[in-house]
Amino acid sequence: MSNINKAPGCKKFTGYKPCYPDHNCYGNGCKENNPAPIKILIINLDAMGDVIMTTARLESLKMKFPDSAIYWVTMKISAPLLQNNPYLDKVFIYDFETISILGQIEFDYVMNADKSQKACALTNIINAKNKLGFGLDSNGKIAPMNDGALYNYNLGMDDHLKFRVNQKTKQEYLAETFELPLTRDEYVLNLEPGEIEYIEKYKTEKGISPEDKIIGFNTGCSNLYPNKKMTIEQHIYLIDKLLSKGRYKIILLGGPEDKERNDNIYSRFPGKIINTPTNDGIRRGACYASIPDVVVTGDSFGMHLSIGLKKYIIAWFGLSCWTEIDLYDRGVKLFPQDLFCSPCWKKSCPYNLECVKGIDLDRIIAECEKYFVN
Repeated sequence: MSNINKAPGCKKFTGYKPCYPDHNCYGNGCKENNPAPIKILIINLDAMGDVIMTTARLESLKMKFPDSAIYWVTMKISAPLLQNNPYLDKVFIYDFETISILGQIEFDYVMNADKSQKACALTNIINAKNKLGFGLDSNGKIAPMNDGALYNYNLGMDDHLKFRVNQKTKQEYLAETFELPLTRDEYVLNLEPGEIEYIEKYKTEKGISPEDKIIGFNTGCSNLYPNKKMTIEQHIYLIDKLLSKGRYKIILLGGPEDKERNDNIYSRFPGKIINTPTNDGIRRGACYASIPDVVVTGDSFGMHLSIGLKKYIIAWFGLSCWTEIDLYDRGVKLFPQDLFCSPCWKKSCPYNLECVKGIDLDRIIAECEKYFVN
């Protein structure tokens, strides 16, 4: 079989159609040569909140490799979070077709943020000169691929390190994993012009004016960790107290798994609060989450979405690690002070959910008031 002729190295060239009308890029040469001497693949398949958080590493990655093409492979549900991202050249959906395509590309770097077998297996499959993050060993076990990933890896192996010792944010130890500078870069989540128009239209329909003081409640979380959310009764208490002050508008936020819960909360305040749709998709969800001034939330995808939208956040923590979260000086973190079992990352609680019962609801109200006074 004869060798395949080498195609132009321009980042925009696809081999399917010309970049410019009536110009043969292959035969006549590149009209706008935009070479990518460094090809980088980021693997981040898992939790949607982690996908948004990982975008905080893109600016320093591009600074380290300015002449690069950055590709990202993720699950279909998370791909919309990477739309309109100026640092990314292409986003791949994780499926058989993608694996087949990526297997034919020679990368300079593959950077895997996920400690999961499917992500690690993909790391092994990819043809790359440098592999950072996590892969599989010959026994199919997850293992660190570089020295920079060791601390990140040990956080999963050592509960004492993760729950009692570690003071690094996820962004910090992911930077170490990817061998990047420890810069405090923001998440990258950009709304598109059409989405901004939709937001303004929705606010008009709901009678929201620029003068309104709006508090959003991200009420739920992934079904994987159901104890990362307040009770419905706690939300009702908070909303009732805030409404009684007569100067706030309340908006409920959430995804498909939160519909029943939000409908239940709304039924206690019919016509007095705004219950946003929960089944309009991630991009519409981001539109609704952009409306409030303050977001009250647990450690969830909704929290990361609000961080990406640069909202002021009042975040409470119980089973998860508050030290790993950076609110970028836009908010407060509430967490148990003397609860021996928190954090724990348990899917079920043997101690009657003391971390949830102990949430200081009056402190949340006070923090909302403090924001609007300042």
